[in-house]
Amino acid sequence: MNWTVTKQHEELTIRKYLQRKHKFSKRMIKQIIHGDGEFRVNDIKTNAGYKLKSGDVLAVTFPEEKKGAMMVPEKMPLAIVYEDDAVLIINKPAGRATIPSFHHSSGTIANGVLAHYQQQGLPYTFHVVTRLDRNTSGLMLVAKHRWSHSILSESQKKSKITRAYDAIVEGHLSQKKGTINAPIGRKEGSIIERTVTDQGKHAITHYSVLKESDDHTLIRVQLETGRTHQIRVHFSHIGYSLAGDDLYGGGTIPIDRQALHCCHLSFEHPITGRWMDFTAEMADDMKMIVKA
Repeated sequence: MNWTVTKQHEELTIRKYLQRKHKFSKRMIKQIIHGDGEFRVNDIKTNAGYKLKSGDVLAVTFPEEKKGAMMVPEKMPLAIVYEDDAVLIINKPAGRATIPSFHHSSGTIANGVLAHYQQQGLPYTFHVVTRLDRNTSGLMLVAKHRWSHSILSESQKKSKITRAYDAIVEGHLSQKKGTINAPIGRKEGSIIERTVTDQGKHAITHYSVLKESDDHTLIRVQLETGRTHQIRVHFSHIGYSLAGDDLYGGGTIPIDRQALHCCHLSFEHPITGRWMDFTAEMADDMKMIVKA
């Protein structure tokens, strides 16, 4: 990363300049200092306390990114909706896990993205910002490097990344528009399942009905918080499980995975500050239910 310092930022230390102008976190600067990274001004190595002058060319080198043992590049088709130097937007298919785990050690989106980076000669690891469950389809935001990941993580904490979902629930909701405000925590005795519990974390889900059939209802869901399995748990809690979601009470006919698709994603670009807005059509298996 290279920047030419303007008169406006003269006399700022490298540390202050990076924090104010380029949204570097304190943690990231520490990683550069204590890792294998470095700061160079006019091609001379220096420290974070150096006071910059107008016209100085500051170059920042990040430490090498370490990859986990299962983070192995695997070539696979990726439905890339958008890509630049900082972010990657993928339309994830249902049935593919986001990151490797004990049960899914390969064939994940992370493995595919690493192969994509390798092909471009990029040394990055996988930084997911908006992770999706294995059987949820739709738009997913990935930060390409630790700088953009750090900025987007802060945006996410401040609810500045918005996501909307198409979901199909069983039955007919009594209220056609509403909000579910119920805390979610881990279910006792399970490492996977979540439940509504007073000991859980604050969770809010907004919804509106789009279309009804004899047995199912298509809804648009907007998350205010992002808890694990939030949509699935909230609708099961009020008595309308997602179609196909047998973990939370849904039947697997006519779909054998939770009928949930991230259809809209918007956020402020971490580097340019430009507002980005993306949409993705509902997955085919969900379309079949709606048509039926």
